[in-house]
Amino acid sequence: MKLVFFVVAIVASLLALSSADMYMQNPRGSNNRLNENSANRSTANRMFDSQNNNRGGYNVGDRTDKKAGNDQAKQYRMNYFQSGTYLTQVAPNGRTELTVEWTNQHGCGGNEDTDPHKQNCNIVLQYMCQDNSSDFAPDDGITIRAGSSTARSDYSRLSSASLKQAFINRRNSNTRADRGLNEPWVTYDDCTRRERNKGLFTATQQMANKNAAINTRQNRNGNRNGYECPEERDYYPYWHPTVWTDIAILAQNESLCSYYSAESFNSRAKGTCVEQFANNGGRKHFSEANNPAACAAANGVWTEYQSMLELAPQFTTPAACTADHQDGLTYAWGLPYDIVKINAFENIVPACFVRPPPVDCEAAPWSRSNHLGNGKDGVQLNYKWTLPYFPSMNSKRCILRIRYNISTDDYDPYDTDATNNAQSPVQENPLVQVGAAGQDLRLAINTAQFGRTFQDRGHPFTISPRPTGVSNTDHITNLNVRGKRGNIVQTFPATEYDYAPSRPKIEQGDLVHIQWTGSNSHNNGAPGGDGQTGDAGEGTGGTDRHNLLQSGNPDENFPLPIEKVTMFDGVTVGWVASGIDNLSAADIAVILASAGYYQCMETTKCGAEAVDTKAQLQNQLNNAPASFEGIMLRFNTPGTYYYLCTRNNNFTNRSQKG
Repeated sequence: MKLVFFVVAIVASLLALSSADMYMQNPRGSNNRLNENSANRSTANRMFDSQNNNRGGYNVGDRTDKKAGNDQAKQYRMNYFQSGTYLTQVAPNGRTELTVEWTNQHGCGGNEDTDPHKQNCNIVLQYMCQDNSSDFAPDDGITIRAGSSTARSDYSRLSSASLKQAFINRRNSNTRADRGLNEPWVTYDDCTRRERNKGLFTATQQMANKNAAINTRQNRNGNRNGYECPEERDYYPYWHPTVWTDIAILAQNESLCSYYSAESFNSRAKGTCVEQFANNGGRKHFSEANNPAACAAANGVWTEYQSMLELAPQFTTPAACTADHQDGLTYAWGLPYDIVKINAFENIVPACFVRPPPVDCEAAPWSRSNHLGNGKDGVQLNYKWTLPYFPSMNSKRCILRIRYNISTDDYDPYDTDATNNAQSPVQENPLVQVGAAGQDLRLAINTAQFGRTFQDRGHPFTISPRPTGVSNTDHITNLNVRGKRGNIVQTFPATEYDYAPSRPKIEQGDLVHIQWTGSNSHNNGAPGGDGQTGDAGEGTGGTDRHNLLQSGNPDENFPLPIEKVTMFDGVTVGWVASGIDNLSAADIAVILASAGYYQCMETTKCGAEAVDTKAQLQNQLNNAPASFEGIMLRFNTPGTYYYLCTRNNNFTNRSQKG
């Protein structure tokens, strides 16, 4: 076991291995923002450690044309529909695809042998889901929420000898409904107590607390960021169970994929020490032990858990569980990593659960160093995520995160470990000789950042069962909007408005789910940090608004008159948020043109939401909602269709066309 642990420690150091930023553009990355009017975020450690510039990120969406304020129910959560069964994962049919877009500052991609880059890199995409709650923001320590305050959640540590009720009381007092939450309180409390992996290379960095997993080379002082565990954040694949499910690892070299696939928690069980509270108090959520020997010495049980998509409680025996259920999913009988039970201090018992699909691994897309922009092909760096299929048909509340890890070849990333710490191959700001007598030059090296992990996360979103009328084999493409209010300098390192993806290509009969979110507080005011403040744009200051109208060609800036619109001819509606039936092509056109302000043309069809009844839409969409809940259209007539946004498409200033 010691050898396996040692090997994991060595190889994991590859991903911990100087400075770059990572910003998710679609879905909109938060970079720890909530609803600030300022260009800078208010609290850099609110939810997670991004290592990013304070100016990055997007505010949480607002549901209406008013700010959500302290009412989280008035925030807008993007809602995507799950895939069909995994029987159809190889072919397009049955998949729901979401295009994840991002920018990373210091480059990535390129084959090490034939197309070397200036650094090594890996990009890791993961998500975390839980059953959606009818309470938008419960006052607990486990439910995902954006919060209504920009303050960080509280944390105060108890003695490990405390009884269970003391931990319950402390968790309940630390967590508040108005504070954002991703990882549960119990997993962070565990992280503060668990012994860190001492097989890792820490260079010249001295750990403030030599024993805890909150102390890493990149976070030697154990600084807290929400309830994120620093050791889990800084290394991949992680060697203990985690609440995150792997989507994809975009590797510097595809030759590494067999390793990542084998070590992913999606495929391999991970161990942790399970101890019990005194007086039959139930399962402890923590242990100081990080290996089987230390666990046995602490009178614990070293237990290996498996990652699960969700439980399958309808199957109560191993035989029933592992039978072929004809749905393409992999069911397993064993010990699932059930964070709900851990949060309730309950023992996890063998049960039937659905395994997540294997992590997707491919070469990282190429991007150049010192640049937050597009890749080689002129489009945003992206990955098409096939959303999961949940057989329970329960709606899920989720978070998406993306991590960007860069390293160098100045020391061997595979064979450099803790044994090299005493004589680290890299030192702080070393002097090098250049041949001239007595002449040294200083290098800029911070061993805490040589290499480094960056990340971004989106705001909470939901994944729902497919609605009636959308079959299990329908292919769904999501069409969204990226960017925020301001000119190219004011928005940086976010982007100006555009559709995402900007040029979707679909097959005849595919469904397109059109949906977007925006904020009413993107004022980009002071403090502006090291960038320009201001929110250049149309309409009411600080507000995001979008619509979609057909145009004739991509180089034209006028939409087609309604009588010449052909984009929606022959289109059938798979689903619409309003639930209105029998929408005509003209109804669809007016819904998208008005950002959902109007729901149809005539009162006889949609009552007070009709064009001929409702108060007039302001011509710059000021009274339209910031977020559009969506419509799903089945395009049946082949062709190329162009569209634009009337408010934001401003020739010579910004282009929002698709």
